[in-house]
Amino acid sequence: MCLNDVQLHVAADRVPVRRMLLPGPWVILLALALAALIGLLDYRAGRDVAMSAFYLIPICWASWAAGRRAGLLLAIVCTVFWFVADLKTGYLYSHPLIPYWNALMLLVFFLVVVILLSAFQDAHHHLEETVQQRTAALQAEIAERKRLEIAKLQSERLAVVGIMAAEVAHEVRNPLGSITLNLDLIHSEIGKLAGDDDRSRAEGHRLVDEMREEVHRILRVIGDYLQFARMPKPQRQPLALNELLDQKLTFMNGEFDKAGIKVRTHLDPALTTVNADAGQLWQAVLNLIRNSLEAMASGGGTLTVSTQRNGREALVRVMDTGKGMNDGQLQQIFVPFFTTKAQGTGLGLAVVQQIVTEHGGHVECESAPDEGSTFTIVLPLGEKT
Repeated sequence: MCLNDVQLHVAADRVPVRRMLLPGPWVILLALALAALIGLLDYRAGRDVAMSAFYLIPICWASWAAGRRAGLLLAIVCTVFWFVADLKTGYLYSHPLIPYWNALMLLVFFLVVVILLSAFQDAHHHLEETVQQRTAALQAEIAERKRLEIAKLQSERLAVVGIMAAEVAHEVRNPLGSITLNLDLIHSEIGKLAGDDDRSRAEGHRLVDEMREEVHRILRVIGDYLQFARMPKPQRQPLALNELLDQKLTFMNGEFDKAGIKVRTHLDPALTTVNADAGQLWQAVLNLIRNSLEAMASGGGTLTVSTQRNGREALVRVMDTGKGMNDGQLQQIFVPFFTTKAQGTGLGLAVVQQIVTEHGGHVECESAPDEGSTFTIVLPLGEKT
């Protein structure tokens, strides 16, 4: 995911609340063995030493480590062990039912201990889960605040860009226009001055053409700045997104063929209309397509344009098989003026982000070096879509 889609998936990274050093069956077996050992000691000690309290050790251990059912089982087993040890001592009670009554009371005591311990454990687990949930919420809030701070800094930077762009356009555009006209005049004069010297004429024309190309590049940069700084508010209305993309991509077939790019489209028929400005939305998609074409300029590749309806969202994906980007570049791609291209202005993806944000959506990206990039425009659907 890109920087402007920072989301913390804390729930997926949680440490499980219940931790057991041993599997449940092993805990029960060891607890039973310990209960049997205590029962043997109880029998050997006779009535000289009270051993009843020691039965709580395996009961509590099984209840805490293996659950309430294991604790109840150990409570019953320990009661039986105590009862057998008590009968084997040969002690004669004043009434034959007294040992049964004592065993019953001991069982009730053990069961109460198990129930209380289980309730305490459940409360403990609930408290841990609550702490984890609140920690996750706090971390998400911190991440959101950081995202908002970045967005604020970027908006302030964009405001400065707007002022700079207006000044540059006013001060530079007219002189550049004059330079272009003069270069055209020089181009025609070179033919007259060179006479029959074809080599000098060609060399002069080449130099003038290079200067003209550089002037046009400066004008394009200024145009990008102005477009970025003076992006109008979108005029949103119901738009058949699939039809728009299909029509626009058809017009670009010649450009794709020239670049040696194979184009694949997967348009979701379930996606009917979105509320969007057709011109601005296509401009955003076109910027992503041109970005992909430049990434595949060295050896061709495959460009995939797809749409998908995902609940109350519309997804537009532009995927290429170009050179891709590393993690450091991914963190900077939407920052104005950041570019990995020698002739880039660093505003293409910033314009995409601005357009999509104005439409109430966001842009996601995934990329890996030498594996290509995938940009996804996420737009909210209208109520009647």
